[in-house]
Amino acid sequence: MSTTTDQRTVYDLEGTLLEICSCGVLCPCFVGEDPDGGSCAGVIAYRLERGEIEGVDVSGLTLVNVAQIPGNALQGGWRVALVVDDRATEEQEHAMLRAFGGDLGGFLGDLSGLVDEVVGVRRATIHHDVAEATGSIRIDGILEAEMAPIVGANGVATTLQETAFTTVPGAPAYAGKASRFVVTLPEFEMEWSFEGHNAIQTPWRAHHAIS
Repeated sequence: MSTTTDQRTVYDLEGTLLEICSCGVLCPCFVGEDPDGGSCAGVIAYRLERGEIEGVDVSGLTLVNVAQIPGNALQGGWRVALVVDDRATEEQEHAMLRAFGGDLGGFLGDLSGLVDEVVGVRRATIHHDVAEATGSIRIDGILEAEMAPIVGANGVATTLQETAFTTVPGAPAYAGKASRFVVTLPEFEMEWSFEGHNAIQTPWRAHHAIS
């Protein structure tokens, strides 16, 4: 005799993860190695093409994590500022911050364990026009970045497989280079500018359900 257990979906999110950082190309952090220079200053943008958190639809929204990472990314100690898409309602923003802040457990709960300090949350208009490490992302007064893919000898975009920061097994991570990457958040002591450094984009999914 078989039995079934009803489960409630806490969150189900799908989209892309975009990482731009101070590391060279390719970024060692993305594959679990120590960052270039011993520390990393970067941005991780989660574009939620489709998603629901505790019944709240968050499809089409973006959350950006501006991070200072003191050593190996997977060892924690992150200091972060969060930028929430200003198209989000208060309900959507609350749901996103709960999920990505780790309050709802699951994979995002594990991910939040890397963060030692959230220094602040900002709402802003996020212009995200990046596909397969091609395009730009801009948050007026906070972030500017433009990037292009790395292309192999056969003219095809270079990709990585089974990387540490993807949650879609087998999905390719598109390797790119940011011609410009500027962060301006002086109130959080986060200000930097780089040219010709790492940019990687990969499909991303996070699902969590409980009995």
